[in-house]
Amino acid sequence: MPALGAWAAMKNIGKYEIVKELGRGATSTVYLALDPFNNQQVALKLFNFETLHDNSSTARIFRKLLLTEASLAGKLSYPHIVKIYDAVMEGDVNYMVMEYVDGETLERCAEVDNLLTLSRAAEIIYKCCKALEYAQYQGVIHRDIKPANILLRGESDIKISDFGAAVIESQQATQVSGVGSPAYMSPEQIKEQALTHQTDIYSLGVTMYRMLTGRLPFDAANNYSMIYQIMNIEPPPPSTFRPEIPPELDAIVLRAMCKDTQHRYPLWDEFARDLVAFISDSVEPQAEIFDTEKFDTLRSLSFFKNFNDVELWEVLRISEWHKFHQDKRIVTEGETGGRFYILAHGTVKVLKQGRLLSMLHKGECFGEMAHLSERDSRRTTDVVSKTDITLIEIDPDVLAKATQGCRFQFSDAFLRMLVKRLAVANTRISHLLSDKQEAN
Repeated sequence: MPALGAWAAMKNIGKYEIVKELGRGATSTVYLALDPFNNQQVALKLFNFETLHDNSSTARIFRKLLLTEASLAGKLSYPHIVKIYDAVMEGDVNYMVMEYVDGETLERCAEVDNLLTLSRAAEIIYKCCKALEYAQYQGVIHRDIKPANILLRGESDIKISDFGAAVIESQQATQVSGVGSPAYMSPEQIKEQALTHQTDIYSLGVTMYRMLTGRLPFDAANNYSMIYQIMNIEPPPPSTFRPEIPPELDAIVLRAMCKDTQHRYPLWDEFARDLVAFISDSVEPQAEIFDTEKFDTLRSLSFFKNFNDVELWEVLRISEWHKFHQDKRIVTEGETGGRFYILAHGTVKVLKQGRLLSMLHKGECFGEMAHLSERDSRRTTDVVSKTDITLIEIDPDVLAKATQGCRFQFSDAFLRMLVKRLAVANTRISHLLSDKQEAN
């Protein structure tokens, strides 16, 4: 069996073409590789054969954690969870193939001299909430949430990784106990009690505390002291170390970290909604629209009522969002264009040669006929904002590259909208005919 380092000189591991080494540790080496069948970059983690197969208790735990994570290959498909594509855990060459994330962990953003703004930190934690809520619905509890296991790409695009310590509902095998990072463990995890998703809520609360302040909630010289404080001491509010943190944000963090599960957030959605409320109240009206606000808005719109969370995140990725004041012309009669728009907030007027045809409100769509006809066409009406509005703009060429599920949901939404408009038109025609008969 070749030594771990010997593989660096090889061009392939399995079907994957090695591009370069990304990192190396005692138990594995991670490579950037190319999947030639899908023509996409992946991260390939090659495990140390000797470490994986010796007879020590440490090796047995290590094997169990790897098998747990490998069992999730293809099962967790969510925009903010690192995908596991493939795993080979038999024979001489053992490796796992994962989504490649060109970024770094949240640890750098959890240092005192490199903290994010309050709103940006809240936005990242919101995305973690939605990802872990999805995992919970798939029967998975992470058990090791901490900044080192959350990857950050760009300003706020996150990916949760390292599900080796996870509790998986569908697996009957005994789970490894005592895993995780003591500073981020919930009281019930320390006691080795039966765990629910609330243990991840606690750990994410500790992660949020560190992202806001650059320090852990408990200052301990060793793990024994840390465990004692987690079990018995109430942490100081984050504002103790960062005075600009408002009381409402203190309250969110401390509720997530509550020792008593009866008073901790019972649901991921409650945690997420409090974060949305904080961000909405703290951001200036004309500032950037945060992804938290966008996602929460999409969930409230009738147009997107049949989209699941994964499809809604995809809508965010393929759409452009704009805010306009009252009396702003959005579409001009006679111009050519294929983009369509969905009203996230406000009301617009639809005009024909200056004459009012109709009013459209939150959740309604306009400009879609050019898309449905599959060609750029001349606009037949003017569309002008009646109030201040927020618009979701979709480019049909970008939509065409979306997943099949997302495209299907758009087609379904258009069909429901057209049926509704036909029903309204039929009602109006019936009223006109009735009025004409009465006049005669």
